Amino acid sequence: MYEKLVSFAARQLELDAAEISPDSTFESLGIDSLDVVEMIMDLESELGIELDLEDQKISTFRELADFVESKIN
Repeated sequence: MYEKLVSFAARQLELDAAEISPDSTFESLGIDSLDVVEMIMDLESELGIELDLEDQKISTFRELADFVESKIN
């Protein structure tokens, strides 16, 4: 899931996938809260699931991948 998210984020946010590591924070990559919301909405559409991040403290790609996997399984 992590690799899929990195590829997706790189494409959607015009980032270099090689610059993204599992522990890269969104902030360190210049991804603001609006970018995160847009990325989540696109992921929901692509994966056909609902991702409610309201109570989640997700700030890295590893945390996001773990959260998405928990919703898929």
